Amino acid sequence: MENYFKGKNVEEELERNKIPIKDLPIDFLWMQVKGGSKMSNLLAHASGILEDKAATSVVWTGTGVAIPKAISCAEILKRQFSIEHQVTKLTYKKVEEYWEPKIDGLEKIIVKREIPVIHIFLSTNDIQDQNQIGYQSLKGKKFWQKGQTSTISKNQQSYKTKKPFKHKKNPVEP
Repeated sequence: MENYFKGKNVEEELERNKIPIKDLPIDFLWMQVKGGSKMSNLLAHASGILEDKAATSVVWTGTGVAIPKAISCAEILKRQFSIEHQVTKLTYKKVEEYWEPKIDGLEKIIVKREIPVIHIFLSTNDIQDQNQIGYQSLKGKKFWQKGQTSTISKNQQSYKTKKPFKHKKNPVEP
């Protein structure tokens, strides 16, 4: 690659109407998290909108290196407002990198990549389709469980218990 220099990047733009979550309300707040975004600014803005009741739901979107930051913001907001319903979806966006040749006779190189994108939908109102893939609630149903929630708590589960290891003393011979 020493004979090439990096040209332009062409990224597929994220659009509000292409978020892959079913039955999104019209007036949701869309927080697009970037790698350089400050969490305190993101959370202050989203908290202000939810406190003012201007929106009852938020979609956090993070791309590439911003995915952990989007997850952290969603989890903090979920705990702060006791948001009961969550839907998480993972997708990809396409990026094309153009590499221009430094030497005559070489062809332009186009590198096509797919970058992961996460969308986390949080809603204080009930979600119509609670059986969709990616749904979680505070009531115990996890996104990987289908159908009804499990009624067995951690305390009620039976576990095999081992007896603690005891050192055997060697009998002393006279």
